[in-house]
Amino acid sequence: MHTTLRRLLRPALLAAALGITLPATAADVAGVRFDDKASLAGSELVLNGASLRTRFMLKIYAIGLYLPRSGNSAEAVMASSGPKRIQITTLRELGASEFADALVDGLKRNHSDAELAKLQPRIDDFRNAIIALKSTPAGSQIRLEWLPGSGTRLSVGNEARGKDIPGEDFYRALLRIWIGEKPVDQDLKNALLGKA
Repeated sequence: MHTTLRRLLRPALLAAALGITLPATAADVAGVRFDDKASLAGSELVLNGASLRTRFMLKIYAIGLYLPRSGNSAEAVMASSGPKRIQITTLRELGASEFADALVDGLKRNHSDAELAKLQPRIDDFRNAIIALKSTPAGSQIRLEWLPGSGTRLSVGNEARGKDIPGEDFYRALLRIWIGEKPVDQDLKNALLGKA
């Protein structure tokens, strides 16, 4: 029994001693299940972390971050190559304009005016695709995916919405909403980076 337990704990203890974050295992956040692995664009992604977004004590959405390899810093996540996924499940009905505005506010908090100016036409395309949803009922699954060679894809359920938005700089800008220097929530950032 002790030998088996030691064998199971050894990788986690070694990782902790070296400051390495192991990929998250499947997670349950407010009743939403995030699998430990996902497939995207022919690649296998691992769940880096998952958390709950609240506002004024209301549960807004559960969010998970999937990457080709685990990363425990925003810099490592931004620098990683290959497809990526932000997966959101709404926990209450959200108006599309309200949701879009919250994302745009997150972009504004984490970028200078000059950076925003470069992104603005793509931000407008992204915002318009979200507003076209009209609303996102509780339980809606929203995916923001980086597909190399294609761009950032917004999907609701399994249906792509709007056109793919070119440039990995745009996807990195979206990531900063949650893991940037001024994230929507510091605890959420830590959880997505596998630190919680």
